[in-house]
Order: sequence, then structure tokens, then C-alpha cells
Amino acid sequence: MTDLDTRVAPAPSALGRASSALRRAAPALLGYAAVRALGLIALALWSAARDKSAHTLLTARWDSLWYTRVAELGYGYEVRLPNGDVHSNLAFFPLLPWLERALHAVSPLSYADAGLAVSLLASLAAAWGIFAVADRVYGRRAGVCAVLLWAVLPVGIVQSMAYSESLFTALAAWSLYAVLTGRWVTAGALAALAGLTRPVGLAVVAAVWAAGIVSFVQERRRSSFGRTGSPAATAGARGAAHAPSPTADGSDRGAPVWPRALGLLLAPLGAAGYVLWVGHRTGKGPLGYLDVQAGWRNGFDGGYAFARFVADKFTSVPGALAGLALIAGVCLVVWLYVVCVRQGQPLPLLVYAGVVTALALCASSYFGSKPRLLMPAFPLLLPLALALARARRTRSAAVLGTVAVASAVYGAFWLNGSGPP
Repeated sequence: MTDLDTRVAPAPSALGRASSALRRAAPALLGYAAVRALGLIALALWSAARDKSAHTLLTARWDSLWYTRVAELGYGYEVRLPNGDVHSNLAFFPLLPWLERALHAVSPLSYADAGLAVSLLASLAAAWGIFAVADRVYGRRAGVCAVLLWAVLPVGIVQSMAYSESLFTALAAWSLYAVLTGRWVTAGALAALAGLTRPVGLAVVAAVWAAGIVSFVQERRRSSFGRTGSPAATAGARGAAHAPSPTADGSDRGAPVWPRALGLLLAPLGAAGYVLWVGHRTGKGPLGYLDVQAGWRNGFDGGYAFARFVADKFTSVPGALAGLALIAGVCLVVWLYVVCVRQGQPLPLLVYAGVVTALALCASSYFGSKPRLLMPAFPLLLPLALALARARRTRSAAVLGTVAVASAVYGAFWLNGSGPP
């Protein structure tokens, strides 16, 4: 045997692995870009017909204005309404304004345009992260379908606005992927950044902690079995010759404990740090952020206010139709989550989607924003993605193409009408 025969091939570099992953995700990303371009074209045409600026709709309305003010002026700005409510910009988490400020400082972009640029780039990162998660769990074709389904959501136009949904979804998706692949420090760091982006960052923290705790418990059980000489110990000995690989819930059999512990410690730092800072700034202690949200009439009441809102719809015939549509929408979301459980999705995905869904449906916030608040719960789309992946390509393409056109038209109509609060 020659030296050439025994030579070990070098491990691929980080750049090589990233390039390979990008090539694998290319169909999903190209499809996503096409859907979003269709939505933007529809918005531009609709806005022009109504003598409105599509650019203004994307960059300078509702929450995007508040983020821009934080980036430009910092925290401390508030609006006092005639009814006594106080809308403070402390309600908006800082990561998106920080990025807007940084991009504005190094480019000719205004704060508003910087926010739009961040959102557009983040939406591509989110699409890639969703593909990575779905590809790992169900395969490449399901990954492509999951990304396209996320793109064609009825309120998908928000992904192209200077809002924080795309940035949050990108951080959440890649944090979940890091958990699934056993990269605990990365998962914790991304969860911390997600916690600096939106209050629902708690869902990412919960997913990382749930997977981490389960992995510690499973490892302890395996250690106990090993000490007692059970059949599990024998199986473990046979597998010791193989390199440890992450399980579906992210646990690393035989991997060092400290990366998991560090990841769990990092995960809550973003959300906890900002909430405690707001409490200190307002002088109201750890619960100060809740008072800030109360000024916006936001809170968590277990869904009571939303139930009353739906019930009030049944006082008239047109309203009853809207009420039935809302009930059908909630039932669809709950049914999708049940299917996710029955299909055995990995624990971090179930925890994340469950917390996002619960916070969206059970909050007492403005009810028109609930579809937007549900947008980051992409694991709910995986059962539909799996069904499309198993169907014929022509049928899947026809379904997705039809829904993409409908989503583009609805998004243009919605944003030129009431739009997201």
C-alpha cells in the first residue's frame, strides 16, 4: 500500500460547507425570492392605481416608524393618547434599530431604507433557516415546500417590510437548526439575539432549554443504565466506536457537557437583559416592561379578550361570517399543531411553535395583528410541506403557484387598506 492509498482526505473547510449548503438550498431561496418579487410587483401596481407610494407602505408606517425613531433618536420617545394611554417606544426591542443605525452609519441609506434592507436580507436568511430545519427533519423537497409555504402566507408581505418578523424568524430558525445539529453554543447565542428582537423570543429560549434539559436527563439515564450493566449499557459500548451524532431533539450522546450548559446560559440573556433594563429605566423594577406593554393595551389574558372579540362578531350577519372565518382560522392553527405532534416533530420545534402560537392567540393585543404574530411559527407549516413534497410535482407547483398569486393580490390589498398595526 502506497502513501497515496493511506492519505486521508482533508475535511471540508467552513467556506466549503457553507457553499455546499447554499447550493442545496438554492431552489428554495430562488423560489422564495420569486414569490416575494411577485408580491412586491403586485403592491407597486396596486399602490400606483390608488396614488399611494409602495415605498412608504413598506418603510414608513406603523411599527416601522417606531423602529426608525428608536434607531434615530434612541429610547425615551412616547405618545400620550387622549384616552390616557401612553405609547412608549420602550415596547420595541432593540436589535432591529441597532442594525438600522449601523447600516445607516456605513451607507447612504436613510434609517427607513436601512430597515427595509435589513428586513429583505433577513427574510432570505429566514427562508434558508426554514429550509435547513425542514430539510433535516423531512428531506430536501419538503424543505423547499416549507419555504414556499412560508412565502405565500396571506400576510407574507410583512416579510418585505421594515418590521422585525423576518429578522426574528431568521434567528429562531437557525437557533432551532443549531439545536437539532448539536451546536449548543450557537443555539444559545442566536436565542439571545432573538430575545433582543421580539418579546416572543421567549419561545426560542424555551425550545433551547427544553431540548437541553431533555438531553441532560437522557444522558443521565444512559449513565445509570451503564453502571447497572443493563442491555442499554451493552448497546452503548457497541456504539462507542462511532463518533457521537446529535439526536432528533439535539442531544449529543457522549458529547461534552459544557457546550450545552453554556448554550442554556446564553439563551435567555437577550430577553432578560432588555426587560431588566426597561424596568431599571422606568423605575418599576423587573415588571416595568409589562407596564410599558399595558400602555399599548397589550397583555396576556389566556385568550379571553380574543374570545370576546370573536363573540361580538355574531351580532350581525356580515359580522357572523367574519366570526366564523376567525374560528375556522384558529381551528386550523390548532389542528396543524396537533398534526405536528402526531407526526413526531422534534421537541424543540414543538415547544417553539407551541409557545409562539399560545402567545399570539392568548394575548390581548390588537386582534388584527394575530396573523402577523403567528408568522414566525413556521413548524406549523411542515405537515403541509410534507404533503406537498409527497404529491406530484405538477400538482404541488399548481397549488403553490395559485396560492402565490392570491397571496400577492391579498397582500397588496391588505397593505393599501388597513394593513398591519
